This record gives sequence, C-alpha cells and structure tokens, in this order.
Amino acid sequence: QVQFVESGGGLVRPGGSLRLSCAASGITFSVSTMTWYRHAPGKQRELIASIRSDGGTNYADSVHGRFTISRDNAQNTVYLQMGNLKPEDTAVYYCYANILVQGDRWGQGTQVTVSS
Repeated sequence: QVQFVESGGGLVRPGGSLRLSCAASGITFSVSTMTWYRHAPGKQRELIASIRSDGGTNYADSVHGRFTISRDNAQNTVYLQMGNLKPEDTAVYYCYANILVQGDRWGQGTQVTVSS
C-alpha cells in the first residue's frame, strides 16, 4: 500500500524558514520522481519542485532560489527546505508521485501559513 506522510508545516513569519518532510512507503522510492505541490484557497494547484531519481531538480519560478528539494533514499523521504517565506506561500503542501502501474499518489497535505 502506497503511503505518503507529510510533516513540518506550521505558522511562520514573513522571511522565516520551514522544512517539510514527506515519508514514503509502499514504493521503490529510489527510482521514483518525487514532487511537491501546493494549493492555496481560490488558486489552482501549483507544482513547486520535483526531484528525479538521479537527483536532478526542477522548480517553479515562484520559489526558485528560495526553496530547495532534496531526498534521502535510505530514509525514503523527500524534503522541501523553504526560505524567505512570503505570505503568498501560504497553502497546503502536498507530496506527489506517479507510481508505475498504480498511478498518481498524493499525501494528505500539510498546512503552511506565512503571516505576521
């Protein structure tokens, strides 16, 4: 059974930092491209960052230079280090992967709120 469990969200002031984690189980993590999305109220879901099995990464323009995605294959975990946070980063952040045969899989999401 595929399961993604996100953690690390919370309330942070503008300019602050947070690190999100997504612990995966039920998949061959090391060969999977892992992706972080976010969904803010009234907005479309947005792809934030992805990391391939070879460690290659991609970022949305909105977070490039402020967020860093990384992975620990030994821990089956993908991270999203978020810095210089802005109020517009407020959203629910989701871990996602498309798994061979099984299709799209999502975590339950973790809320990030950036407010003074």
